[in-house]
Amino acid sequence: MVPDVVPAWPVLGSLAGGVGALGLAWTIREHRGRPGVAWFLGVFAAQATWCLSYGVGLLVEGRTLRIALEAATWLGIVWAGIAFLGFALAYTGRSDVIRSRLFVAAVGFGLLSTLVLATNPVHGAFWTEFGLDPVFGVSTVSYAFGPWAYLVVAVETVLVASAVFLLVDTLLSYGPLYRRESAAVALSSLPPGFALVAWTLEIGPVPQLQLAPLMFVPHVLLDAYAFDRAEMFDRYPTTSRAAERTAIDDLTDPVIALALDGRIVRLNPAAETLVGVEAATARDRPLDAFLDVPIDVDEGNEGNADAEVAVEADGRRRTYAVSTSRLTDPNGTHVGYTVVLSDVTERERRRQQLEVLNRVLRHNLRNDAGVVHGYGELLADRIEDPELARMADALERRSGALAALGEKAGTVESLLDDAEPTSVDVVEAVETIVAAAREREPGATVEASINAGRREGYATARLRADAFRAIVENVVENAIDHHDGAGTEREDGGPWVRVTLRREDADGGEDSESDGGAGGGDRFLLVVEDDGPGIPDHEVKAVESGRETALEHGSGLGLWVVEWAAGALGADVEYADRDPRGTRVTASVPVADEE
Repeated sequence: MVPDVVPAWPVLGSLAGGVGALGLAWTIREHRGRPGVAWFLGVFAAQATWCLSYGVGLLVEGRTLRIALEAATWLGIVWAGIAFLGFALAYTGRSDVIRSRLFVAAVGFGLLSTLVLATNPVHGAFWTEFGLDPVFGVSTVSYAFGPWAYLVVAVETVLVASAVFLLVDTLLSYGPLYRRESAAVALSSLPPGFALVAWTLEIGPVPQLQLAPLMFVPHVLLDAYAFDRAEMFDRYPTTSRAAERTAIDDLTDPVIALALDGRIVRLNPAAETLVGVEAATARDRPLDAFLDVPIDVDEGNEGNADAEVAVEADGRRRTYAVSTSRLTDPNGTHVGYTVVLSDVTERERRRQQLEVLNRVLRHNLRNDAGVVHGYGELLADRIEDPELARMADALERRSGALAALGEKAGTVESLLDDAEPTSVDVVEAVETIVAAAREREPGATVEASINAGRREGYATARLRADAFRAIVENVVENAIDHHDGAGTEREDGGPWVRVTLRREDADGGEDSESDGGAGGGDRFLLVVEDDGPGIPDHEVKAVESGRETALEHGSGLGLWVVEWAAGALGADVEYADRDPRGTRVTASVPVADEE
């Protein structure tokens, strides 16, 4: 009896492929709504139609029914490749291509092939000379393939190969994240695909037997692995691709991708608006055909993040900062450039306005304050009335304060520039400022306690000299100028200031000459103490909050200059009350090694 059972293996194999496809369709039905699932259900429907029709046909000897089942087999062949490509596009995050004319044409080809298949008895485009040709004890058939049958197999092969390419590309692009899923599904299509081509070309010892339905058995096993072990529809590459696309397309800054020869590959919507054309129109054209952007795209170029370009957009002249970077594939191969244009029009306009206002105010303050100061001196010398003399003296003092305010505005302008750090002898800088303060205010006591070490190079650091001087000068100046004459350190209550400078290591301990010089994390600690009335809380709050308001405003620029200078140095500044009276200002300035 064994010989009667063994010949049935083509039938069992074909039916197993069809039943396996239906089983997988039932398994993934709960994932409907996720990317690619609907198309994969279509793949399984086509596979089941293909395998079951062929398997049942092998048991049928009646000519009419056998022809109908053979037509159903071809129906599965026609739609399997189209559905598989639709799955690959949706699963890998390319759903937009499904709505393209090219994919619509593929679907149209499927519909036309279905019509040609249904009307084959009229024209014989699929086959002619249909006849039973049993082998292995099953009802295999032989017929002459028509031109449309060859066309269907060719088109379906291209569609399946395209889908496999998309899955392999995902495997390479996203590394291990989707490797098992993509590899399993890509490999699963190869056995039935090769078997179909071999059958169409009549390769093999038994050309009338189609082995493709049997090859769906390993296909089903690989797909089952992807669904179960690899959790295919719990995570899918469309998420990563959508994130990449959103990250670029949702940017308000224009982003342009260029090939190595400088031709446009991609524009985000903001870039389309800037160049005034759609991405499809600009693609594969040189960037300089739309924008005169100074971008060097020679091999080895790393890009220039400091370039700026003025562009006419929507009838307005706007300024963009141009940043160019190398574009590489997942293997690190240089494949092009990414150009990002950041709109800095408002920033540049504010910078220009600040420069103009700064210079005009400084000029006017200097000139007008000079005039007021001169007349104040004359009045003070010529007026004998003590009350009027006091007013003239107040005019003279306030004019000096206005002139100092103009100088502070100049300091602010320099601090806003991105100056490079230089080598600075911090001890010498502090001693010079202290000496200048004593000379300017001989009636004030300015003490200095400097323990930063005098060994060569030990007191030297790389930092912005203007910013460091601004901190020391303004803190010392504020302590003297705002003293009310009721201090506790001098018997006469006059202005008293003490400036302390020392160097600390990364652990907060005092650095010394024996420590071997600068180390990572070293800081200069500058402490300025006075016995004045203290800094009003509202002025400190205004600086700490980063904004001036009608209720919280400072009386000058001094604290702001200190704050901005600290920002330029990367320093920390703290304000505290001093016991029994006065203020303690502590500035912690990081030290950079000379190398």
